[in-house]
Amino acid sequence: MNIKTDFYIKIESQSGAAMGELLEKAALTEGELVVVGCSSSEIVGEMIGKGSSPQAVAAVLSGIMPEINSRGLFLAAQCCEHLNRALIIERAAAVKFCLEPVNVRPVPQAGGSFASAVYEYMREPVAVEYIQAAAGLDIGSTFIGMHLKAVAVPLRLGITHIGEAYVTAARTRPKYIGGGRAQYVNG
Repeated sequence: MNIKTDFYIKIESQSGAAMGELLEKAALTEGELVVVGCSSSEIVGEMIGKGSSPQAVAAVLSGIMPEINSRGLFLAAQCCEHLNRALIIERAAAVKFCLEPVNVRPVPQAGGSFASAVYEYMREPVAVEYIQAAAGLDIGSTFIGMHLKAVAVPLRLGITHIGEAYVTAARTRPKYIGGGRAQYVNG
């Protein structure tokens, strides 16, 4: 095996492990949304937006999708700032969450390599402007926080990097309301 191949195999493994740990800690239920922001440039050691790598994106998708699919979750792929961080989701998720599709298709130069690859991967992809995901994985400091539910809880994962990209993760919980006399359920 050559070094490049070993590198992409490692990315796939790291991505799958990070997503698996996130989903285990977040304890999501079937049908929820998981947002992923991914800079393939950062994965390969370049500045975000300056070194796109289709191979890195393919490795990330190969790692995360089995984890997402096995739990019956929906992926939301965050586009880059050229598409105002719109998201690519399955049409079924848009219908379920009453999200209005917008008319755009991501390409590597406007949307990013990750969102473009997810668009090609999905059965019936649509772009939407906003979601409120239950959990998220941020690969390469893409700032997914705007797409999480109101109370995001940072999660420390065992995987801190995918390739050269720094990884952060979060789950969400319901807001606590009502004050001192209120009684709360798990959160």
